[in-house]
Amino acid sequence: MKAGSSSTTSDNNGTPDNGNSSNDNATTAAQSVEQLRASFERQLQSKIGGIAANPQAAEVVTVLGKTAVFCGGSAQRGGDGQGQGGADVRVVHIGPTGESELLLAHLTEGMYEALSQLMGGATDRNMILDNLELVFLLIDEHCDGGIILETDAHKLASSVLLRDEQESRMGGEMGMDGQMGQGGGGGQGQPVQQGGGGPMGMGGDMTIAQALMQARNQIISNLSQS
Repeated sequence: MKAGSSSTTSDNNGTPDNGNSSNDNATTAAQSVEQLRASFERQLQSKIGGIAANPQAAEVVTVLGKTAVFCGGSAQRGGDGQGQGGADVRVVHIGPTGESELLLAHLTEGMYEALSQLMGGATDRNMILDNLELVFLLIDEHCDGGIILETDAHKLASSVLLRDEQESRMGGEMGMDGQMGQGGGGGQGQPVQQGGGGPMGMGGDMTIAQALMQARNQIISNLSQS
């Protein structure tokens, strides 16, 4: 054997490295990104905490060279106070230093108004946590990969409710198909057309999904009537 013919590297003890150093570098880089993110969020919260921004007049702060524009929030620091009207949730848009503050304010105000409409005017943390699916749909309708898709609050709220209703209808139809497959003909192979799996597991999953869809529709109905 010739020295140096091996493709692996060795440390001072002669132990093969086998690419562990590259994995360590990737892990270190990921940790650095998380640390930067956590540091940025802490500094952002320290600056905007205790500031209640008018939904029609967004506030602007600078954090680590980034421009942050936000709406909403409570004037109370700490505790579980929800501020006036239970509006203790903020919508924040982050942009580079040279980004137009007016543009960021327009985006933030539109999204906050849409969020308020979807939540029935109560943008408190409990309402947001109970309706996270609508919040995620709102973000998805608002932008995609940093590209702004829509800023009008009424159009955003309508699009979110329309998509939610369509997904609810599709989930309900799939649930009904699964139940019909179980009860019809006594055959055990019929429910497989819904995507595989045994008949008992498929029927149970669909029944739970249908119940969740009905509960969500009831929440939306209550919000629209309030």
